[in-house]
Formats: sequence, C-alpha cells, structure tokens
Amino acid sequence: MLNMIRLMQTRFKIINMNIKLIKTDSDYKTALSRLEEIFDTPVGTPLSDEADILGILVDEYEKEHYPIDAPDPIEAIKIRMEEMQLKQVDLIPEIGGKSRVSEILNRKRRLTVDMIRKLTIRLNLSAGLLIKDYQIIR
Repeated sequence: MLNMIRLMQTRFKIINMNIKLIKTDSDYKTALSRLEEIFDTPVGTPLSDEADILGILVDEYEKEHYPIDAPDPIEAIKIRMEEMQLKQVDLIPEIGGKSRVSEILNRKRRLTVDMIRKLTIRLNLSAGLLIKDYQIIR
C-alpha cells in the first residue's frame, strides 16, 4: 500500500501531501474528514489529486472492514426492476405468467435455469448472482 501511495504521488506530481495508510478507525475518521474538506476542489489541482488518493485509501479500508454483501437473487431482481422502472407484468416474458412472476418475487417458487438465462439478459444481472441460493417462504 505504501508503494501505491508513492506511485500516486509521483504520477500526480504531489510531494507535499500528508497522506498515510488507514490502519485504524481513528485514521479512517480522519481521512473521511479530510476528504469531506477537499471533495469539491477543482479537477487537476493538487487538492483534487489528494482527494482521489484519499478516496482510494478509504475505499480499500471500507472493503476490508465494512464489507457489503451482495443481495440475494430476488432482492437483486427487485432492485433492478426499480432502477429500470419495471413492474411485475414486465417480467412475464422472462418468468412466465403473471402469477408465476408474483410467486418468484414473493419467494414462493425458485428461479429456473431458463428464467435465470432470460433475466440475465433482460435485467443485465450476472448469472452468478441469480443462481445463489435464497430462502423460500411456504
């Protein structure tokens, strides 16, 4: 990580930057505070370069200490439906009849391989996400 900072300092021609690795929650809070101060600086300035580097360090710390699990397949479908402003009826070609779509989205029935193939294309979701196991409600 230290080599990455040095490489970035060289690449961005930043010498007088007070950046250090984020190892503790205290370091993390300090970095977030500093990032908040310099976040909206004009692009191409030394401060914007510092913000870019701090952003990378904060992101790496968060990935390690505050991981976010991927949603289960049904939640992923619902999220994507909301993003694409789709209704249940819009998924009939991929899943089947209206009642079948409802059963899937209400976790009363599992997705089939054919449904997963079609949903992968329609919703631009990875098949790996859609094949994960999820709880069925009976």
